[in-house]
Formats: sequence, structure tokens, C-alpha cells
Amino acid sequence: MRWLLITSLVLLLVALPVGIAVWQQGEVRHWSGARWDSARLAPEPSLTPEAVVQVYCAASWGLKGAVADHCWIAFKGEGKPAYTRYDVVRWGVSSGGEAIRMNFRGVPDGNWAGNRPRVLLDRRGAEAMALIPGIERAVADYPYRHSYRSWPGPNSNTFIAWIARQVPELGLDLPPRAIGKDYIGARLLVRAPSNTGYQLSLGGVFSLIVARVEGLELNLSGVTLGINPLDLSITVPGLGRLRLIGD
Repeated sequence: MRWLLITSLVLLLVALPVGIAVWQQGEVRHWSGARWDSARLAPEPSLTPEAVVQVYCAASWGLKGAVADHCWIAFKGEGKPAYTRYDVVRWGVSSGGEAIRMNFRGVPDGNWAGNRPRVLLDRRGAEAMALIPGIERAVADYPYRHSYRSWPGPNSNTFIAWIARQVPELGLDLPPRAIGKDYIGARLLVRAPSNTGYQLSLGGVFSLIVARVEGLELNLSGVTLGINPLDLSITVPGLGRLRLIGD
């Protein structure tokens, strides 16, 4: 653990300033001028009659993107001509609106304020079809519909982690950069988002996960450190999970 802390601190001090500098060079001045169009990652419904469930993650808008991600879920049933997408966003919550947005920007796989998403989970066919009712129930039961806080939560990643815990068949592994996934309200102990272990959390400010997929993961005020001897990886603040040995 001592070696892990020293290594993570060194990587943080070196990588984070570089990441912020790169972000500032490529950053547009206002989110409205950024790209929100499709990244062409979702299968075309007209060519894909089978059911599809996908979870996406992209770097957050602005300087937050150097250390944090925004995640969302999209799905379509068998034979359906379009996807349903769910995000949680801050816009409008302070004036009484809901944090959950359906079909945000009209595409399931859109760039997030200019940042290209990546696919965290992709389920197809009968397996995907069986997941959709549970996902819809989890969305309906989300307990923070009118709340949003960037840190420690509830935020967009709290929402996706909630769905993952309510639908354990997803087997979703949220990245360490998904700040807010550790927020579980007043509860102290729940299953980890991957449902392969358990998580202790104190308001999302302090969290400890011990699970087969996440490994040993410690979150201190948004700074995440971790190690997983099962897949030979470490978790570094700002950079996320790094494999020590390539596939």
C-alpha cells in the first residue's frame, strides 16, 4: 500500500498538470459551441433488429475533464426503430426541474461537449432484452431525481452506479474517474457497482471498495487510489485504472 501511494502521488504530480495543459489547448470557450453529434458507436437500428444495451462514458466538460468523466446509458428493444438514452445533468435542477434527461441531444452515442465517448458495456440480443425492464425500473426508482451536486454526488455517475446496483446482471465496471459513483446517500454499506464485492461509503467523501472487478479501491474526497492483483492494475488519480502488464 505504501508503494501504491507513493507511485500514485508521483504520477498525479506529473500527469495532472500535463493533462490540464492539453485540455486548455483543445477546449472550446463555451459548451454550446462544442460537438454533441453522434460518435458513430451505437449500432444503426435499421440494420440491427436485435436488442442493444450500452453504457457510455466521456470526459466531462471544461477543466473537470482532466480528472472526471460523465457516464450515461442507452438501449433499444428488439425490433425498435430508435434508442432510449438516460443522463443525469445539472442544467435546470436549481429551478425545480428533474436531473434525469431522456434522449439528451437526440443521439445515444453523442460526443460530450466535444469529448468522444467510449463504450463501457455492450449487451446484445436476448441478454440485452432481459436487462431492459430492470433498467427502466431503476430509472423510475432513482432517489435523487431533483438533486445534483458535482461532488461528492448525487450526479450523473451516481445515477449510473444506482442502475448498476439495481440491475446486477449488467456487471458494469465504472471507471475510477466516474466521480460520484461512490455516493450512496445515508447508507454505509452496499454492493459495489460491479456487484462483485462490497463498498463502504461515508457520504461519498470517503469510500472503500473491495470487489473482484474493482479490486481494492480507496476514494478520499474525490482522489481515487487502488490496486487489483487479479488483473495486475493500479488506479491513479486523474488517470484512472492502469494495467501494469499489457494484454
